[in-house]
Amino acid sequence: MAPDAEILPRSRSRHLLRQETGAPALRKTTRCRMATKPGRVESASRRVGSFIVTRRILDMEAVYTQGIWMAEGLQQRTMSQEKTWQVITHIGDPKAAFLLVFPFTYFISKRAGVAVLWVAAVSEWLNLVFKWMLFGERPFWWIGESRLFVNKQPKVHQFSSTCETGPGSPSGHAMVTAAVWWVVVSSLGSFLYSRTHSLVLSAAPYLLYVVMLVAVGISRIFILAHFPHQVIAGSITGLILGIVLSRRVPEGRPLLFFFCLSIGLLLSTLMLHAGLQQLGIDLSWSIALAKKWCSHAEWIRLDTAPFSSLTRDCGALLGLGLAQYWKPGGWSLPWAPRALSLAISSMGLYHVHRLPLPVRPQGLFYGLFFVKFVIVPQIVMVLVPGLVYLFTHKKKKD
Repeated sequence: MAPDAEILPRSRSRHLLRQETGAPALRKTTRCRMATKPGRVESASRRVGSFIVTRRILDMEAVYTQGIWMAEGLQQRTMSQEKTWQVITHIGDPKAAFLLVFPFTYFISKRAGVAVLWVAAVSEWLNLVFKWMLFGERPFWWIGESRLFVNKQPKVHQFSSTCETGPGSPSGHAMVTAAVWWVVVSSLGSFLYSRTHSLVLSAAPYLLYVVMLVAVGISRIFILAHFPHQVIAGSITGLILGIVLSRRVPEGRPLLFFFCLSIGLLLSTLMLHAGLQQLGIDLSWSIALAKKWCSHAEWIRLDTAPFSSLTRDCGALLGLGLAQYWKPGGWSLPWAPRALSLAISSMGLYHVHRLPLPVRPQGLFYGLFFVKFVIVPQIVMVLVPGLVYLFTHKKKKD
């Protein structure tokens, strides 16, 4: 970047344009004035490259703008269903895959439950990497950063779940939901077909799958957390990951495999972060924008930061390995003790999730967050069903 180039508080995409072309930031109109230092003549290839980059950014601005107006129309038409959208967005939260979908699925089918935990951890980790590479904007901060709405401000509102701090593309809610629920619906569809041999009945779970993805996507647009194209990208990517990862569930693997996988993902991500920082890419840019444009400071939570999802995923994978190490194959329980185990596990996970963690220093927070999700598989797969088995087994002997 030229040292005398002016820096205006524009969106991340405009900053990247200036870094790549040496040009000043775009104005609020669609014109772009290319300037160079006195006495310097740009080559033809540089001018062509600058034009292509500028054109792409202008195209993205049009996509972002249409997304803002879509969110405005959605809020105006369905504001009375605000609580419904809030509930749906919480159901699509990646944390729900670990704390709700995993225990519920595990006590119906052990293999499906293990697959859910496996797919949730790997897909969320990949979502983090994609977000670091794609630099996706979020609607709630792009409205202010772009300065395209000075004359006509959109009539939109933020909510308590709006102000996430990571980049926006692709949508993590849509991606993890698509991946995890593919495991659930495909298992349920196969079960129904094996029992009824009815294509119509076995196709019903897939229809509900599509409805769920649409509902989660709309909820994310409604609360200004994502643009429509980010939701679509997340859903498609999650579907592909669900299909691929569900065929490679690490059942019966030694504890060393999970330990190496967990530490490997953690260290490789930290190395990627350090490498991008060395290249001059500030990966905390989204956190700064979230703090700047969130309407309520208390809505900024550390558990929505990118490193929180990283420690959650690595902790869950190590916890999965430990649970399979302590009790290979899990506990064999009849349906009634399974239902009891599910109820007790849900209560236990609720209290584990609600356990307050110190946010300073951040290293301590992330360490305890890692431990918290190491514990999750132990509660569901080892501790609670083991206690229920011990209690019901003694009762039968008496």
